[in-house]
Amino acid sequence: MNTSNRKIEHIEICLKENVESHYTGFEDVMLIHKTIPEIDFEEIDTEVKFLGKKLSAPFLIASMTGGHRDTIEINKNLAKAVEEMGLGIGVGSQRAGIERNDKYTIESFTVVRDFAPKSFVYANVGMPQVLKYGVEFVEKAVEMIDADAIAIHLNYLQESVQPEGDLFSKGAFEVLEEVCKSIRVPVIVKETGAGISRTTALKLRLCGVSALDVGGKGGTSFSAVESYRSSGLKRELGKTFWDWGIPTAFCIIDCYDVLPIIATGGIRNGIDLAKSIALGADVGSSALPFLEKAVKGSDSVKKLLEYYIEGLKVSMFLTGCKHVYDLRNVEIFVTGKLKDWIEVRGHDVKSFCLKR
Repeated sequence: MNTSNRKIEHIEICLKENVESHYTGFEDVMLIHKTIPEIDFEEIDTEVKFLGKKLSAPFLIASMTGGHRDTIEINKNLAKAVEEMGLGIGVGSQRAGIERNDKYTIESFTVVRDFAPKSFVYANVGMPQVLKYGVEFVEKAVEMIDADAIAIHLNYLQESVQPEGDLFSKGAFEVLEEVCKSIRVPVIVKETGAGISRTTALKLRLCGVSALDVGGKGGTSFSAVESYRSSGLKRELGKTFWDWGIPTAFCIIDCYDVLPIIATGGIRNGIDLAKSIALGADVGSSALPFLEKAVKGSDSVKKLLEYYIEGLKVSMFLTGCKHVYDLRNVEIFVTGKLKDWIEVRGHDVKSFCLKR
């Protein structure tokens, strides 16, 4: 099956089936309620700057789709809502647009910049394709949508259970270093549901990577997605590895002091977003909840974005935070597996919860 048709299959499965993994780590985090916040709600400021671009709030619609003419309207609706809200967005993997080079496939990506001319927009290609085609492939992706940054996604879990999977990664760090030196925009390395550990984050920093999208376990499981479109052994493997990976909150704990962090993977409301910032993320992002809304129209996407941002502001108010990054200094309570992870990673839990 060609890449373009595979993209439509992924969309249909995500719309119709349960494809989410379980446990993000945010379940084990409680923001300590401040009974008297000592601020007025109207004072709350969510504006941030990320990779040189201003955002009205620390939130992006994560890379989702593109590569087929039927995805043009979806990306148009996502882009229109993001532009109105002053937020950011990533496009889906641009492999099909670069390899096929036909009008509608390319338009499925360029429509994002067309309808979000002032927004932070990042391009997106896969590591296997970068290894195969080199820096030129990355440059084409950036130029296609006049991107503010480029995400190089790592989806080796998905590739491992996918019938058409590209299962090679040798030399990836060397190639990433070459890309970072050659590309004119910031380079984001993006996981797609299995998470990034501190060991990998430190190596990526040495390569010159500008930011990490930790893409942790807890949101869409592409192992699950592939199990629905596969049969036989691959189908069974997709089910077995459905919940494989490092939960999102664990990834933030590991990586927050290494590089700027995009927290992706199970961010489903403003409280999740606030918790991710409190743990050390710079911005959050989400994809799956916005897909169904994008099929309905840009107004539906905008309403969901408003729900996320208003939830973030209420969380800030109830913890006494005037600016969104004040969340990093609030007291939190951590239990369960996340508490264990913090201890294993060498942090004193009490100190981590009271002052970081």
